[in-house]
Amino acid sequence: AAAAGAVLALGLAAGALALLWRRRRAAVGDSDRVCVMVLGDLGRSPRMQYHALSLARHGRGVDLMGYLRDRPHGDVLRSAEIRLVPVAELRGLRVGPKLFQYVIKVIAQTIQLLYTLLQMDQPSHILLQNPPGLPGIAVAWVACLYWKSKLIIDWHNYGYTIMSLNHGKNHPLVQIAKWYEKLFGRLSDYNLCVTDAMREDLSMNCNIKAVTLYDKPASYFKETPLEMQHHLYMKLAKDYEPFKPRTESISGNAERSAFTEMDEKTRRVVKSRGRPALLISSTSWTEDEDFSVLLKALEDYEQYINEGAELPSLVCVITGKGPLKDYYNGLINKLRFKHIQICTPWLEAEDYPLLLGSGDLGVCLHKSSSGLDLPMKVVDMFGCCLPVCAIHFECLHELVKHDENGLIFRDSKELAEQLKMLFLGFPTLEGKLHNFRQNLRASEQLRWDESWDQTVLPLLVQNK
Repeated sequence: AAAAGAVLALGLAAGALALLWRRRRAAVGDSDRVCVMVLGDLGRSPRMQYHALSLARHGRGVDLMGYLRDRPHGDVLRSAEIRLVPVAELRGLRVGPKLFQYVIKVIAQTIQLLYTLLQMDQPSHILLQNPPGLPGIAVAWVACLYWKSKLIIDWHNYGYTIMSLNHGKNHPLVQIAKWYEKLFGRLSDYNLCVTDAMREDLSMNCNIKAVTLYDKPASYFKETPLEMQHHLYMKLAKDYEPFKPRTESISGNAERSAFTEMDEKTRRVVKSRGRPALLISSTSWTEDEDFSVLLKALEDYEQYINEGAELPSLVCVITGKGPLKDYYNGLINKLRFKHIQICTPWLEAEDYPLLLGSGDLGVCLHKSSSGLDLPMKVVDMFGCCLPVCAIHFECLHELVKHDENGLIFRDSKELAEQLKMLFLGFPTLEGKLHNFRQNLRASEQLRWDESWDQTVLPLLVQNK
């Protein structure tokens, strides 16, 4: 049944292609309009939102197409040049073998995406995120044939390596996805990717020439002024216990959070004495991030305090949404810490940069399924001059420089030792944590807008 479904899908695609070829328009796509497309939640696709904002900044009209589950950033919503094109999120059938269910879902998505695309104004380019690329790459290619537009694929990772986390490398679905990505990826006009390692892999194994566009922080990822930190903490304290004050105030007329105090007369904000350290991580709660590593390291950290180490209490904030969130929340609820508090909020898009800019240390548990992509959460943390401890994988060195802007660890024991070393004597002693932050401040890294102008803009003007 699955094989028959796959043949049917290819037959439908071929039939649609033949029909569109007969009907295709003679005119070249509108040179001032671009479709930015992701078969995922726009609110959780920051890189594609950045693409849309960069295009709008250069006067291009943008159709930003994807799921509207979470609200995109306010800059996207306020832009007069960006038009959101919602795509309904299809749920798979619950009848028959899983492979058959998947094939039917792909067929339905193919029809849905093609219909949605062809209802839009004619673009000069379609800029598509991969993954997910099945069936998006093929559908976008067909639409580009119809419009005589250019297809740009932005390779964030490989879809088949992500699928292999659940199904194993030799599963038929994984093998089909691998064949599909290599075949249809070659049909693009231009390609972007997130690391030099991925660029080399695309060239060697897929015969695809790509340009590296590293993830860079947007301008609003920066250190948060103390007054804004206080307002954020007070806002979060309404819903999350770890942000509420725990000690008596020095002044009787102070507005207080766990980290800050504001004198209500002078409106002056100071950091609270004996405040906890703020540890931040963010995640999509998927299989490529094992948060049991962090939880085990926190258990060891608690033991260090119980043994007399001069370490601060910790507030550990893990942001994000995803399929494994309930599972890990269950593990967190079983922990009985005296010196550590953990909360797992979902933050508004505008609050997330403020939180990163207020933290003391970031932790990244992302392990690339392909070993070829880099965690954007670390990019954002570095934009906020927030030092990071990140778990090791092959190309991480392209972003995290060990002992310069953060530390790389391989297991929970090593992470626990790093936390102990970095927070010993906090906040009085200025050690490696301070040095890392100073190095990040001095690095003057390119921001997204500058990097995009150098890398992507030339591709858009080549066929003008």
